[in-house]
Amino acid sequence: MGYESGAFRVAYEKVLAKWPAEREALTVATPIGDTHVNACGPRDAPPLLLLPGGGGATSASWYAQAAALARTRRVYAADLIGAPGLSTPAGDRHPRTVAGLAAWLDALLDGLGAASADVGGHSYGAWIALHLALRAPGRVRRLFLLDPTRCFAGFKAAYLLHALPMLLRPTPRRVRAFLEWETGGVPLDPDWLALQEAAAGFPATRPVTGPRPAPDALRGLEVPVLLILGENSRVHEPRRVAGRARALLPHVETAVLPGVSHHALPQCAADDALAGRLTAFLNGS
Repeated sequence: MGYESGAFRVAYEKVLAKWPAEREALTVATPIGDTHVNACGPRDAPPLLLLPGGGGATSASWYAQAAALARTRRVYAADLIGAPGLSTPAGDRHPRTVAGLAAWLDALLDGLGAASADVGGHSYGAWIALHLALRAPGRVRRLFLLDPTRCFAGFKAAYLLHALPMLLRPTPRRVRAFLEWETGGVPLDPDWLALQEAAAGFPATRPVTGPRPAPDALRGLEVPVLLILGENSRVHEPRRVAGRARALLPHVETAVLPGVSHHALPQCAADDALAGRLTAFLNGS
């Protein structure tokens, strides 16, 4: 059952306690291992697959949005295989290419019994979700991207500079310092922050990376897309990202969420602004 560090598991369960009471823990077998999925919402509702960001985000980070989204969707939030969480790679098998990530999600949707689904992701998870839509558009009905990285623009140099110590040698102290810098000192959920710190020692595999999607591929994407950016994101320039997305995607809505930074999403968005916007988009309104 994934990484069994006591501190990590305790922190993970504390964040999961913020999910709706009817949350279910599912294990879905795929060719590269067992994927842990936190699910809620009516079983006969349209499926919604949620992908977390990189680092120690985990599926648990969707707690602030899960209840609202589950009113009209069967929510499936997955832990990435090879990343912090409770998914378990099969031996040394884990995604090594973008095609491998898409194949894993293809198998995951099969295991969930979903021929197609709405898909949403944050940060690195948004990058993965966009690649799934480009490679298998028939499986994605609607797509939302929360402050996505490397989809429409690269990282700011200052962001990479501040992230470097944490990336080279992750420790709880470095994780906390980096998150406090990126979020501008805005108070963070202490349970969520403890989970990020506990994930610093997780024996994760190197994540799949790659170039931004080709402009021609983006221009040909017929899936409806909602792009939401954090006004205070230090990852990139939000309005520049929104403008580039509008220039490339034929069916995109964009919005900039005030007062929110990159790493405060999706769990720390103010009031119901984010949940309401996501629900309206998924319902086609």
